[in-house]
Amino acid sequence: MSETDSEPEPNLAVVGAGPAGLSAAVFAARAGFDTTVLEDGSSILRRNAHLENFLGFPAGVNSRLLLDMGRDQAERSGAEFVDGDVEAVERADGDARFVVHTDDGNHDADRVIVASWADASLFDTFDLDTTQQGSKTFVESDDGRTDVEGLYVAGRIAGQPHQTMVNAGHGAKAALSAIHDSEVPFYHDWVAPEGYFTDRGRDVPPGCEEISEEERKQREEESLRVMREYFADAHPDEPTPHPSQRD
Repeated sequence: MSETDSEPEPNLAVVGAGPAGLSAAVFAARAGFDTTVLEDGSSILRRNAHLENFLGFPAGVNSRLLLDMGRDQAERSGAEFVDGDVEAVERADGDARFVVHTDDGNHDADRVIVASWADASLFDTFDLDTTQQGSKTFVESDDGRTDVEGLYVAGRIAGQPHQTMVNAGHGAKAALSAIHDSEVPFYHDWVAPEGYFTDRGRDVPPGCEEISEEERKQREEESLRVMREYFADAHPDEPTPHPSQRD
């Protein structure tokens, strides 16, 4: 949704594809960031038997299905996914950019949102304020911003409660912080009915759009079609065992 074609899109790496990482990727990609999600498929939500407190699913929802749907939404928004176990996040030599090291190669980024488990070992090269609680290390942040410019944290690593909806919301918040800290013109991500702004003599704000009633119906039909496909059959995957239960 960037307003200019002359400037390159800001590059953002998201570490982790749980609720926080997927939500961050959706918001960042929709705002015009060149968004790459680095993940190893180990979201703790995959261990959940049945998710019953996520808004919009009165009888609950299969946790693995919710993650699949979140990934699809991020991809539809323009995010790309790369499989890999992230080992470290560092500054590029002599540069304000970052390098995300994985077991399958390195990835450069202007900004990084880490949305992983509460383990700050990824940040060993940075002097970040952290809080230790047992085996967990939380990174101190303000709306996802850390003490390092361009480096953000979201979800559990930021000390958020162990609830899917809370972490999804915090991922969105961290992405909004990255958006507001960049040159991307962004007001808020809102699809409004035709005339909502323009009939009042206002320009459509950056990051928003007006759609006709015909377009609204087309999007709703597409939404229903996709949801019917997702819920046509039970999800094939069983909950992932806790690491201590694996061989």
